[in-house]
Amino acid sequence: MLVGAHCSGGVKGALEKAVAIGADAVQLFVQSPRAWRFPDHDPAVLERFRERREELGLAGVFVHSLYLVNLASPKDDFYERSVSVMRRTVETACAIEADGVVFHVGSHLGAGFEAGLERAVPALEQVVELCSDRTWLLLENSAGAGGTVGRSVEELATIVDRLGRHPRLGICLDTCHLWVSGYDITDRGEVDRLLEEMDGRIGLDRFRLLHVNDAAAPLGSNRDRHANLGEGELGDALAVILGHPAVRDLPAVLEVPGADDHGPDAEEVRKLRKLAAKARRSR
Repeated sequence: MLVGAHCSGGVKGALEKAVAIGADAVQLFVQSPRAWRFPDHDPAVLERFRERREELGLAGVFVHSLYLVNLASPKDDFYERSVSVMRRTVETACAIEADGVVFHVGSHLGAGFEAGLERAVPALEQVVELCSDRTWLLLENSAGAGGTVGRSVEELATIVDRLGRHPRLGICLDTCHLWVSGYDITDRGEVDRLLEEMDGRIGLDRFRLLHVNDAAAPLGSNRDRHANLGEGELGDALAVILGHPAVRDLPAVLEVPGADDHGPDAEEVRKLRKLAAKARRSR
């Protein structure tokens, strides 16, 4: 398993931070996570990112899109801004030769799942065409709050189908989101059923990334609250999903608060390595 972490610093600093905390892979933002404005990246900086990744030997690099993006929004101005930011994000991710762009579809805001798809699918059709054979678009499952799209394997599969099973479209599963949306991933039988459904409806070849987060909210609560490893509802039982054959060779990226609420740190990386080793022994 490639142990990774979401690191701050963007294209100029995330790689160094990942190596400093002992990670094999990194996830980063390529713009401020708190603002719509997308920066005009210097091509020389993007080239240096590619070179530095090779020098450091990081096996996985993933870009996470802006959390403000909502491709299912019925509001035209918000929708158009979301599409524009997604296009720029994918273009930048391809320029740094990232392995994927992780994103949340967004919320239909009460209009209904089908109405949300009618908005999201045309947007995703144009965005996924900007991807490369190396840089895929990765749908992330949601925590299931409100009108969010992608709360189940079935909803993710429907999106994949509506996009014609595009060859550069993949899946990122988040352990906290699975738990709070009602999947008991502490139970081996439930994990087996989940991944069998994934294989049958989507294909495990599209499963490209795992976000490893403990959950600070109960099973089925639909509350997206991440906890540090071992400090939430899942605890060491996270090893159940980490040990599954469909998961154990994937990049596993931490998105936990860390000791100081500044994100994953060396201790969280160490805990994930220990948990992954336990998973290999117990499966």
